[in-house]
Amino acid sequence: MTATLLAGCLALATGCAAAPSPEQQRVAATTPGRPPVVSEPVTTAPTKKPQVVKPRGDAINVRKVRWTKAKPVDKGRKVQLTWWSGVEPCTVLDRVKVKETAKKVTVTLYEGTAPKAKNTACIMMAVEKTTTVKLKKPLGKRDLADGAKK
Repeated sequence: MTATLLAGCLALATGCAAAPSPEQQRVAATTPGRPPVVSEPVTTAPTKKPQVVKPRGDAINVRKVRWTKAKPVDKGRKVQLTWWSGVEPCTVLDRVKVKETAKKVTVTLYEGTAPKAKNTACIMMAVEKTTTVKLKKPLGKRDLADGAKK
């Protein structure tokens, strides 16, 4: 009895794991009311542009956040920053601090939680965000540093 049960489970397990044959795929793809069989893996690579955000200034539990990209724009008078973050209202941009010297520009992003997020369920999903900050003087040959890396 045990051997029969084991053989049946083994046959069921290997049958479930087998990929559909080309004929089964063709029939399934052409059968009305039945979803087509996907034979290639589906990727979920980000295709959207980063979400544009502006500092709010009212976040709670504020912390420094590292940016991943910085690009001078508007002839170096502004810097466009990009970073990975969480979804709003659970994670919002509170403020951006810019410290300029003759040789270096240090930009620090601060994120926190929006006050209205109290008692809100927050999903764990990464969102690419971007914001643009204005400099007092064009960036020129000055180094650009992330203030959150200190």
